[in-house]
Amino acid sequence: MDSKINVLGIYIDNYTGKEAMKEAVAFMETDPVSIVEILSVDAVMDVDLETETKEQLKSFDLVLAGEKMILEAADVEEKRCIKETEDRLFVKMFLRFLHKNHKRVYLLVETEEEGEALFHYLEHYYKGIQIVGMAKVSATDRADDMLVNEINGAETDCVLSVLGSPLQEDFAAKNRALMNTRVLLGVGKTTLPWMKQSFDKGTFSRFFTRRIFKKEMEKQKAMLSEAAEPQQREEI
Repeated sequence: MDSKINVLGIYIDNYTGKEAMKEAVAFMETDPVSIVEILSVDAVMDVDLETETKEQLKSFDLVLAGEKMILEAADVEEKRCIKETEDRLFVKMFLRFLHKNHKRVYLLVETEEEGEALFHYLEHYYKGIQIVGMAKVSATDRADDMLVNEINGAETDCVLSVLGSPLQEDFAAKNRALMNTRVLLGVGKTTLPWMKQSFDKGTFSRFFTRRIFKKEMEKQKAMLSEAAEPQQREEI
């Protein structure tokens, strides 16, 4: 199984839940901060429009698919990986790790509604997690310095981000060197089970986004196939 897959120019780690979890646990024991990103189809399409964000993602320590459609579109046939991605296994395992070890977690959200839903979800299923702070992050009115100071002052073990793209990636990339935490886990807006449809794009919009994603992946495959043909003829 290849460890990297190319999805519209974004390189995603094709790991099983156990493999990804092993990496993440190691990150929790080392400095400096490591960035783990879970990408949904919506995030991939948003990031595809931002050259800077693609470059930022290359510097992240672990980038995983958050939806099975991403793996299927990249011709990943490993049923275990597809099933684990569909079940959000890695996120659940990592939250269980934070819960079991009573880690200190700081939450990043975009709205009060999202923050309330996330807080209640963690309190219900992962009560061992110590939530040491929560902040709303806005793409139009950012106060990164103040927020980083709050995160550092709370002696945070992990920052859990449920921001949209490219805000999530930009905040992580520009502030990783300033944060005294072990892991920043960016799960975005569509990869957690508590996330209601109303928080994200509407049903029709999501359907339309997925159709575009499929077409863009088909174009990528066709381009790669055409590029490989001259080399194949030379070898013959």
